[in-house]
Amino acid sequence: MPKTIMSVDDSASVRQLVAMTLRNAGYEVMTAIDGLDALIQLKARPVDMVVADLNMPNMDGITLVRELRAQPAFRFVPIVLLTTESQAEKKTEGKAAGATGWIVKPFQQEQLLAVVRKVLG
Repeated sequence: MPKTIMSVDDSASVRQLVAMTLRNAGYEVMTAIDGLDALIQLKARPVDMVVADLNMPNMDGITLVRELRAQPAFRFVPIVLLTTESQAEKKTEGKAAGATGWIVKPFQQEQLLAVVRKVLG
C-alpha cells in the first residue's frame, strides 16, 4: 500500500506540482489549501507525511506543525516545511515547533523526492 502524503499550500500551482511529483513517484497524495483545511482533513484521515507551506492564510505552516504535534497521532509523523523563507530564525522557529525538515522554494522535483524518501525511510 502506498504511503500517503498531504501537500498544504495556498498556491494551487505549488499544490499541483508537489502532488504530481509525489504521485509520479508512487505516493498517494491529499491536498489542503491552508493549515485549517489540513487540520480538518487530517482528523478524518491520517497520513504518513505532511509537506506544508510556511506563509498561508487562516493558519500558517508553523502553527499547523504545533497543532499537529499536540495530537498523539501526529507526534512522529514527518512534517516538512516548503517555503520561500530561508532566514535562520524562521528555520529555528519551525524546528522548535516540531518540523522535521525544510525545503526552500523554488525546489527541484528530485530534491523534494530525496527529502521524502529520507524521512519516510
